[in-house]
Amino acid sequence: MKPQPIETSGQNSPQKYAAERQRYLYAIALAILLATGSRLAQAQTLEVVYSFEYYVDGTATGPDTGVIRDAAGNLYGTTAGGGDVSCDSPAGCGTVFKLDLTGKKTVLHAFTGGADGGRPFAGLIRDAAGNLYGTTLEGGDVVSSTCAPFGCGTLFKVDATGVETVLHSFNWVDGLGPIAGLIRDAAGNLYGTTGYGGAGNYGTLFKLTASGKETVLYSFSGGTDGESPAAVIRDRVGNFYGTCLFGGRRSNGTVFEVDKAGKKTTLYAFDDRTPSRGLSPNSGLVAYAGSIFGTTTAGGVSGFGTVFKLDPSRKESVVHSFPTGTADGNLPSEGLIVDGQGNLYGVTAFGGVLNKGTVFKIDQQGNETVLHSFSGEDGEYPIGRLLRDDAGNLYGTTLFGGAFGGGTVFKLTP
Repeated sequence: MKPQPIETSGQNSPQKYAAERQRYLYAIALAILLATGSRLAQAQTLEVVYSFEYYVDGTATGPDTGVIRDAAGNLYGTTAGGGDVSCDSPAGCGTVFKLDLTGKKTVLHAFTGGADGGRPFAGLIRDAAGNLYGTTLEGGDVVSSTCAPFGCGTLFKVDATGVETVLHSFNWVDGLGPIAGLIRDAAGNLYGTTGYGGAGNYGTLFKLTASGKETVLYSFSGGTDGESPAAVIRDRVGNFYGTCLFGGRRSNGTVFEVDKAGKKTTLYAFDDRTPSRGLSPNSGLVAYAGSIFGTTTAGGVSGFGTVFKLDPSRKESVVHSFPTGTADGNLPSEGLIVDGQGNLYGVTAFGGVLNKGTVFKIDQQGNETVLHSFSGEDGEYPIGRLLRDDAGNLYGTTLFGGAFGGGTVFKLTP
């Protein structure tokens, strides 16, 4: 069947999953050498839109994901901690926030860790009425579910006035610990993944209808089909495409397709016997001209990650391999975005002049340009997917750094 053009519309408990993710991040930080090269092309200007404070706006770190923007230029995002200090005091259970054009922050909702959810690690999407949709790693049914007392996570809506509604509470059978972003179709149906849960506790792909009915479209087995799926994208006929961090060939991750009938196909399986082709994809995909692009957190020529491509025939190739010991960047920490000319943009959590992360661009010929190398004062360890406006400005987030050390929201102007 001819591949369809893709649209990008936008361990047994969630607590263990979150802890493992954080430990993994810090372990990589200790392992990477200080970057010493000078491959930079910084004609861009970076502005810190907002600096987060410890235990106020976030926990000991800032937002774990990117921001979205409305037509007026306001930005919206989540923090996995902060907010209601009565929840896991003093860390808090996370927030949904808004930044206006002046950089003023408003907390639209502070999670309690109970029925309303807790710890939103994923980003938001927004409908035409201004409603925001997202997921929480914890919360929901914290009494009777198999995930008690923390809950298996929720799918929520926050309206334009800040009123939060839980649209679905996960119960392990239908998923556990959603940590990736959602997508929404024209009929108002929401789609996403859970990192665990399902028939084999290896993650699910789910659908929530506009009327609130949840269906598991595919339950991962942890074998050749993959384990721990990231965010998905969807094509015009209803097929889904995504990556799994584990599973596949020798458990090094996969790129998969699930068609509209629920049939799963592994498009590519990463293999540690050929590590130069990339290992361990941990973020969503993006599509351009029939090809699919993504990132791996390991593998490549030096083991510090790649940008890869699956062409329209689904043949895999490495577009860029991140080296070590250079200003090029290490560990692409989130998925890519693409502009109208096919240029790819992303961030690396480490590398750069001071080893505090970079924003990069890769053109259609595979040439990489470092657009910004973080210093700490302007942010440190960028972690979220970028957002690009019509003027070409890039918006993103960092986990640490800024005026108070708690992370930033930034704007990079061409």
